[in-house]
Formats: sequence, C-alpha cells, structure tokens
Amino acid sequence: MTLDSTWVRGRFPAFAEPSLAGQAFFENAGGSYACAPVIDRLTRFYRSRKVQPYAPYEASRLGGAEMDEARTRLAAMLGVETDELSFGPSTTQNTYVLARAFAQAMQPGEAIVVTNQDHEANSGTWRRLAEEGIEIREWRIDPETGHLDPEALEDLLDEKVRLVVFPHVSNVVGEINDVAAISALAHAAGAFVCVDGVSYAPHGLPDVDALGPDIYLFSAYKTYGPHQGLMVIRRALGEWLPNQAHYFNADVLYKRFTPAGPDHAQVAASAGMADYIEALSAHHGGPAHGAAAARHAHDLMRGHETALLQPLLDYLSARNDVRLLGPTRAERRAPTVALELSAPGAGVAAALALEGIMAGGGDFYAVRPLEAMGVDPDKGVLRLSFVHYTTEAEVDKLIAALDKAL
Repeated sequence: MTLDSTWVRGRFPAFAEPSLAGQAFFENAGGSYACAPVIDRLTRFYRSRKVQPYAPYEASRLGGAEMDEARTRLAAMLGVETDELSFGPSTTQNTYVLARAFAQAMQPGEAIVVTNQDHEANSGTWRRLAEEGIEIREWRIDPETGHLDPEALEDLLDEKVRLVVFPHVSNVVGEINDVAAISALAHAAGAFVCVDGVSYAPHGLPDVDALGPDIYLFSAYKTYGPHQGLMVIRRALGEWLPNQAHYFNADVLYKRFTPAGPDHAQVAASAGMADYIEALSAHHGGPAHGAAAARHAHDLMRGHETALLQPLLDYLSARNDVRLLGPTRAERRAPTVALELSAPGAGVAAALALEGIMAGGGDFYAVRPLEAMGVDPDKGVLRLSFVHYTTEAEVDKLIAALDKAL
C-alpha cells in the first residue's frame, strides 16, 4: 500500500511550523521531528501530572499509569516482555551502565568482540574494559565498502568470548546488518549479543524477539519521541548481570540497569510513539493495536523509504566527484547516506542550507568507521538522512540543491 504522506505529515507539528516552512529536513539521523501524540502527552504531563508518580492521589496515580503504559505498549511492539524494556537518559548512558555490569560479571582474559563500524557509543565504552583485563577483539569492516562480513566474525569466536557488540545499521555506512544470522552465530559460540539499533528503529520498530539479540538499544528522540534511550535486556542476561541500581531495586528487571531516577514526563510521553505507530497502521488498513500494528507500520515505512532512496542513490552513484559510503541498493540499507567529498562535509551542508536543505556534515561520532574507510574525520562527510515523512518532492529538491552545491 502507498504511504499517505499528507496524513503522515499532518501528525507532525513541525510541518505546520512557520519557522520551518520551505525547508526539507535531511538530518533525521541526528534526531527526528516529534509526532503530535508525544508532544501532547508531554504537555499534559507537565500541566497536570508533574508530581512524584505512584502515590495514591489522582495526579500521581495517573502519572505512574502513563509511565507504565509507555513501557507496556512499546515492549509489546518490540516483541519482548514488559519488564525487559528499560528507559534511560540516552543510549550512550545506557550502554555505559551495561558495560559496567559486564566488567563486574566477566573475568580477566575473557573477551568481547566489537566492530569498527559502530557509532562511538557502542564501541569506545566496551573497548575501555581492556583496562580491566578484558580482551577486546575487533571485527573489522571492508575498507572499501564498509561491509561487516559474518565469516570474519566466525574467526573471532571461541570459548572466551562472552559478548558480541555490533550495530543494526551504522550511522555512516547505512547497510542493514543481518541481526538474526549474526545473533545465531554468536549464540552458537556461547556469547551474548548487544545490538545498537539507533539508526534502524526510526525506519520501523524491529521485532527484537524474532531477531534474537540479548540487548537492543535505540533512542526515542530519533524515533519521533522525547529524549530518552530505550534498552531491551532479555531476562536471562538481565538476571545474570550484576544489579547497577539501588540494592532494593535488584528484583525489578527494568530498574536494574537504570541507576538514576527516570525522567517521569519523558517516559510517559514515549507512549505517544505507540499512539502514532498504531494510528499509522490503522489509517493504512492494518491492525490497530500492538505488535501487529508495529509490523504493519514497519513495512509501510520501509516501503516508502526504499522507493524514495533508490533515485538518490542512483544519482549519487553516477557522479564521479563523490564517494558514496555503503550499498548502492536501497533495499540493503537505511536512508542514511554519507558522502566523502573533496571539501569538508560541514561546508557543503552550509551551502545546502542556503537552498532550503537541512543536512549535516562532520564525523557524527563515527571516527573509527570513517578512518577504517580512509576518510579523514577532520574533513568528515556530508550526511543526508530521511525517514517516512519525507516526500518525493523533497528528494527532488535535495538532488537539485546537490547539483548546485557540489
């Protein structure tokens, strides 16, 4: 089914904002627009629920119920149990807490496999454990294509490996890694799996249970929501790792890895993400609730994005003055497109801004993959990223602006 872009954009107040009129947004990988249900819930919470939650008086009871609603509904959409989903201040912070837990659980000489395809949040944190006697093994990308070859991972796996860490999608390479196959490979070797899903989740919430990782992390503020990090930790791993929160919260799985108090309003507002996903599915003739709605919305998003992305990839591939990082086929990647240019990426992004294109330039905290592919991080890349609310007309506008700026 064709995505109804008019309906979709009507659910995002940014598209009616006068200060943003005439500008096409192509830096969604840095943070998406928020959908109206999230904004409405956040405003309501601050107006009428801004008290300590879970007390017996009505404002407090409602605030706690809305926080619970967000966890329950989003966990169901991700295919996991309610208490296997935690909220934290950011994905970077959530990963840091997890790394401390693994540092306490592992023995010197045991190993973690990391990649040089990741955003630094899912790389540097784990690499620091080498200072505590943990062996760090690097699963390296192809320097030309940025591809992570699962066969190369097999050579790194043995009885010492306790964890394999990799991205669902790199925020500069853009290729969709086969999480299910890689997870199965790691599990067969006796290792747990941690997946950074920050650059995939905005393009459709994944079925984490079907994919199989033990940890799945993503950011709500890049997925139409508030500034929160969402973290799935499957029960077997969550109960094995040492508690990182107050000792009296050790028996509550979703509290074990969030040592600070949650941002009540933003957790509650995250239920608006579920509101939007269900409404998107129902408007397009799909299921109206839960995991089935999330799967239908996922396919709608991916279908629309893939159709818009291929003409952009074809245009860029035909130019001899840019280097397109990652796959040239839209079905193999997310619509996060990084380009190595002769000029610094930030300067070209500034030139595009004059043409009404909002894009980004720099290293995007992906210094390791850029260096591995021979890109100077100081020069950086131009990154063009979009999601399902982007239109064909905006992609056409982007191509015309690139013709002028490059």
